[in-house]
Amino acid sequence: MAAQIDGVETVLAEKLEGVSLDEVKRILYGRPYKSLEISAAAEKLAQDGDFQLAGYIVDAQKEQTRAPRLVRVAAIQNKIHRSTTDSVVEQRDAIHQRVGAMIEAAAAAGANVVGLQEAWTMPFAFCTRERLPWTEFAESVYTGPTTQFLSKLAVKHDIVIISPILERDEEKDDVIWNTAVVISHTGRVIGRSRKNHIPRVGDFNESTYYMESTLGHPVFETKYGRIGINICYGRHHPQNWMMYALNGAEIIFNPSATVGTLSEPLWGIEARNAAIANHVFTVGINRVGTEVFPNEFTSGNGQPAHKDFGHFYGSSYIAAPDGSRTPSLSRVREGVLIAELDLNLCRQCKDAWGFRMTNRLDMYAQKLTEVSNPEYRPDIRREQ
Repeated sequence: MAAQIDGVETVLAEKLEGVSLDEVKRILYGRPYKSLEISAAAEKLAQDGDFQLAGYIVDAQKEQTRAPRLVRVAAIQNKIHRSTTDSVVEQRDAIHQRVGAMIEAAAAAGANVVGLQEAWTMPFAFCTRERLPWTEFAESVYTGPTTQFLSKLAVKHDIVIISPILERDEEKDDVIWNTAVVISHTGRVIGRSRKNHIPRVGDFNESTYYMESTLGHPVFETKYGRIGINICYGRHHPQNWMMYALNGAEIIFNPSATVGTLSEPLWGIEARNAAIANHVFTVGINRVGTEVFPNEFTSGNGQPAHKDFGHFYGSSYIAAPDGSRTPSLSRVREGVLIAELDLNLCRQCKDAWGFRMTNRLDMYAQKLTEVSNPEYRPDIRREQ
């Protein structure tokens, strides 16, 4: 396997400089952002922990009647930290310890909201189609060890945490779901959002473990703004992003686990497009590293049996409603990305572009109702 590059930004910086580099970045990422001043304490935590720490300021125009609505959002991408043959508790606790240190760095840098990657407490074992031991990572939203662990950090640092886990619905019927838990700055669980769209693509054999959400598109009112969570594969469905925005989200997180050979050309486009189309901020978070499993598996796609999913390419980024975006985190390293966002930019872009005003929901509601009828036939006009 060829060595993985660190990222597009690294290659550009190696090959270009000065005005040429600035202009290429402007074309690729939109207006340049100022760097966020990060505390020495946060920098030391990152250096000691050997993970990337980057910060940016995404400002808005000054208004006469509204003060800036500033919120610092952090996206954390991590690897697994024990062999997949170790016990469930050993694997989970090692990740807790690692990500806990990264959350400490984010808090030291002033983060108000911290978002974690999809199924962050475990290897992404859904390629294997094996039940045990992987289903043992599933836990309760309210009483599970991960929520208990993060609730303490939320209270300690006065932060909101988005924690995507493999959920065991112990309060109802013990069914497993792919779920994001929203933990308030008070340490209490505000609620949960589940994955609306489940892939059946290549090694992504996730419907072996859980099915599509029945909760719809909940948006969570937090101390720092209104938040929606569009989990992983849902980013390929524009209407999924739209519904979170229509329900009032100002920031939509996209916690993900996706590999380079499948989706990398799409990754930098989809969350950014959603930010533009829906006048919101979006936060794309992808895990990083290659995870090797004890048993070979195949997925009915003609590929030889193998023991790994491929390389999870990280590259987490934050996009703004004006189409600009941060540079990505590394493709190969763990990292914390922080952006100070002025939420006033959502309304400013809504006024400037008018997509909410011109999106013709009434027309599409009628047509989508017709299309969802099994007897519907496409409206195609042909020469007579």
